Amino acid sequence: MTDLVVKSNKLVQALQTLTLGETRLIQLAIVDARETGNGLSSGQPLELHASRYAKTFNVSPDAAYLALLEAEETLFKRQFTITNDDGSLTKSRWIQDANYQRGEGKICVTLTRVVVEHVTKIDGFEQYFTSYHLRQTANFKSVYAVRLYELLMQWKSVGATPVYELNKFRSQLGVGVNEYARMEAFKRRVLEVAIEQINEFSDITVAYQQQKQGRSISGFSFTFKRKKVSNQFIEKNKKHDVADLYSKMTDKQRLFFAKKLSELPEMGRYSEGNESYQQFAIRIAEMLQDSKKFQKLFPYLQKVGFQAT
Repeated sequence: MTDLVVKSNKLVQALQTLTLGETRLIQLAIVDARETGNGLSSGQPLELHASRYAKTFNVSPDAAYLALLEAEETLFKRQFTITNDDGSLTKSRWIQDANYQRGEGKICVTLTRVVVEHVTKIDGFEQYFTSYHLRQTANFKSVYAVRLYELLMQWKSVGATPVYELNKFRSQLGVGVNEYARMEAFKRRVLEVAIEQINEFSDITVAYQQQKQGRSISGFSFTFKRKKVSNQFIEKNKKHDVADLYSKMTDKQRLFFAKKLSELPEMGRYSEGNESYQQFAIRIAEMLQDSKKFQKLFPYLQKVGFQAT
């Protein structure tokens, strides 16, 4: 599995309140449902195993079992609100059923219709999606870091966000009305913790800017950039005749590795607008036909398994 989490931007922008454990289960459900097709209809519930949860998020088996057990009690009750194009609001639950099977260490869930609509493509029409690799958020310890990272990924092609109005931003992060009401507490316990974890564990570095009305902070905007490719890949690049490898790459290889490159977080700098991963892969395949662009992309090719020999 590529462990690629894909949500419509409307779902990312939704007002929601989930714990870190619940957020992780939703991430896993989206990834696995898209990969297997299970969980997208009531007739095919999705199985989420404690062992996969533990491995993905680097937690103990006991912590994974506890997360699944708590999800049976709480995730079913969680709601979120989406703002539609006409300004109306749609309220929905995340899952329509949950069945924790204690003896087998797994939970069976089915996503609701609204969630399914926003994690799949409907009737062949292109949706605007936010996507990111699950491993980029796997080591986050704060649910606010996960939510902020998702919001940032909507703007990965430009590396900067619009201003998020304060009250709506708090709701999008999942901060309760009476939680961290003082700005000092919100910045110290929510915003700065989220940014610290994103900068340490993910593939980007981010900074925020305060927006004010008079003397009061009215919102925040963010700028971020991808971290540089590891030097080990640059060093490998020096050891091989890239021009020779370019001439030997077949059309079949080009298409195969273009698909892999399209899902690589570091390739975000080359994406254009809201093109789908399929469209991006086709354009990458065309780029690989150009020797100079092939040389630029060679470190990324190595990272996704292209052999230099």
